Amino acid sequence: MAVKDTRYKRNFCIIAHIDHGKSTLADRFIERARLVTSRGPMGTQLLDNMDIERERGITIKSQAVTIPYRAEDGHDYELNLVDTPGHVDFTYEVSRAISSCEGALLLIDASQGVEAQTLANLYLAMEHGLEIIPVINKIDLPSADIPSCLHQIEHDLGLDSEAAVMVSAKTGEGVDGLYEAIVKQIPAPSGSDDEPLKALIFDSHYDSYRGVVVHCRLFDGTLRTGDEIRFMHSDAIYKVEDCGIFQLQLVSTGELKAGDVGYFIAGIKTISDIRVGDTVTGIRNPAAEALAGFKEVKPVVFSSIYPVDSNDYEELQDAIERLKLNDASLVYEKDSSAALGFGFRCGFLGLLHLEVVQERIEREFDLSIVFTSPSVRYRVHMKNGEVLQIDNPLEYPEVMRIDYAEEPYIRADIITPVTYVGPVISLCLEKRGVQTAMNYLDEKRVELIYEMPLAEVLFDFYDRLKSISRGYASFDYEVTDYKRTDLVRLDILVNGDPVDALSQLVFKDNAVQRARQVCERLKDEIPRQQFKIAIQGAIGGTIISRETISAYRKDVTAKCYGGDISRKRKLLEKQKEGKKRMKMVGNVEIPQSAFLAVLKTEDGKN
Repeated sequence: MAVKDTRYKRNFCIIAHIDHGKSTLADRFIERARLVTSRGPMGTQLLDNMDIERERGITIKSQAVTIPYRAEDGHDYELNLVDTPGHVDFTYEVSRAISSCEGALLLIDASQGVEAQTLANLYLAMEHGLEIIPVINKIDLPSADIPSCLHQIEHDLGLDSEAAVMVSAKTGEGVDGLYEAIVKQIPAPSGSDDEPLKALIFDSHYDSYRGVVVHCRLFDGTLRTGDEIRFMHSDAIYKVEDCGIFQLQLVSTGELKAGDVGYFIAGIKTISDIRVGDTVTGIRNPAAEALAGFKEVKPVVFSSIYPVDSNDYEELQDAIERLKLNDASLVYEKDSSAALGFGFRCGFLGLLHLEVVQERIEREFDLSIVFTSPSVRYRVHMKNGEVLQIDNPLEYPEVMRIDYAEEPYIRADIITPVTYVGPVISLCLEKRGVQTAMNYLDEKRVELIYEMPLAEVLFDFYDRLKSISRGYASFDYEVTDYKRTDLVRLDILVNGDPVDALSQLVFKDNAVQRARQVCERLKDEIPRQQFKIAIQGAIGGTIISRETISAYRKDVTAKCYGGDISRKRKLLEKQKEGKKRMKMVGNVEIPQSAFLAVLKTEDGKN
């Protein structure tokens, strides 16, 4: 039964560091509301509906669900929960979910304590003026340290530890008390049904039968089936075909009122027509101004995708187009390579986003694909005053025309136990990081803040950070600005011919090390021929590294039993001439495994 009075509506989200149990807690809420039958203490993640989300234990797409609840005061409440991602690549998903709520449950792992993204998400919630309820999760674990967590809530977060709620999302312990805390502490939504319509788009998904399903939160006004609406940033006009609420499935109600979280369908064909953060208003009685906080999501990591079999190009194109229907943040354009054929140049929110897209293409569309080396977008200032945005090494202009180049920098926030401070600092220095702050949160944990190039974080930074800290360090970052850098294009030559798919833009001081690693990898992967193969790393016309694959050798002197040495020398000279001619006309086939080996082991330490 729908709740009409906004006094009995509560809109909240769950925010936390990655893997602190957000999706599991959401499952317990849904089970308590009897929207689904209980499936034991370890049911699958209901709101994580992708295989990759369940396997990796991460949330990629934020989800929403409306939960009916009868409180101790006897009133029926409508609780609108938005489940948010915890990984740093999806910060914008978190921010738009937060902006559609009045309150947030800040989840803290009882065994891990406050981590980097816990702080980042707390600040995000505070910026939006949300009421925050600290929740200590996983209290059933033997390693749970509740007194330490309470101290961190008070000391690190500046919140009232007495207001903290203890729960175990796995067993369901404490969830009833959390329901009551939501009802009592989170304010009811403000807004009036009689005002002009003002709704925030916080997400969308694609339905192959009905088109784009838009997820929205109404701040003012009423949205009904049949209404004509306008998107205030894109100026597009649509007619609402259906609207309603989320209860795992879409439940049509015919109208949404101020304070509601729900969906509408308006015959929108592609998800790229929808801008997350846009404001929806009515045609007849429009709102005076849009809701604040809208921004375009910009990709920060770029890579090209090629099919392993060039005959699969059309299937790859179809796969990327269908992924784009469900993922508005995926940006792509056509690309080609002499070594790999036709493919697509894609932009991603981060390295995890790239991995997720790669896995989805391979699993959902059964395609074998190759990704080129990930790159960031550099700013190249030319001597004629022109400024180029370069993310593809093949587009890098000639050195004599360049004045200087700039690369994107990040503000990295690392929280680590005191024991591992030395190795973490060494890693950051190796990655060209500059320390801007070092804060002792308590006697056991330190917060390190570094400025470092985004390109250095792309390859193996996160893996190595987890490795040197035994998994205890946590990492969060935000892209800040561009800084001047000494950039060069590293070309890889096989038998004297450059292989365009292996070209990379690298920091000059790292070029020799990177070139050696790539050459060593290729030497192991390229099969031997009848002639010597030189694998070289070059910057412009300067060779900076080399490996040689030795030729198969036939013993042409085997038939000479003794005799004059000149006979043997004549045969060897003849063989040498033959090898030389073969090298001039010989064509070296580079197997796909060689490209994969180079890209997967950029650092040589993975």
